[in-house]
Amino acid sequence: MMIRVDDVAAGEKFYAEVFGLKPLWREAGSVGMRLPETDTELVLHNNANIPNKVEVHYLVDDVVAAVRSYAAKGCRVLVQPFEVLIGKCAVIEDPFGTTICLLDQTSGRRPRYIGVP
Repeated sequence: MMIRVDDVAAGEKFYAEVFGLKPLWREAGSVGMRLPETDTELVLHNNANIPNKVEVHYLVDDVVAAVRSYAAKGCRVLVQPFEVLIGKCAVIEDPFGTTICLLDQTSGRRPRYIGVP
């Protein structure tokens, strides 16, 4: 996933402090960052030729607590937490204009077609 930011250093600092991402590599105008406890990589860049429309869905333990925490750290709440089949959902925006959908699985319900016990 790639997210365009105006200032790559500020983006790296924000995503490290707020979401716990760790830098994997850096080059002029971009940085690759690893999401915690996964091998998923997010690339922050400042290349205006790369489209900046992304949809980020971030699984958290508790959406209500995450919204409070992320709002206190500089995110804007676009949609307050609401119920979904698997738990709760909310939508925030980072300081760089990227919309992030937060989800949790607190209801314990899953659609039958997923096949996960």
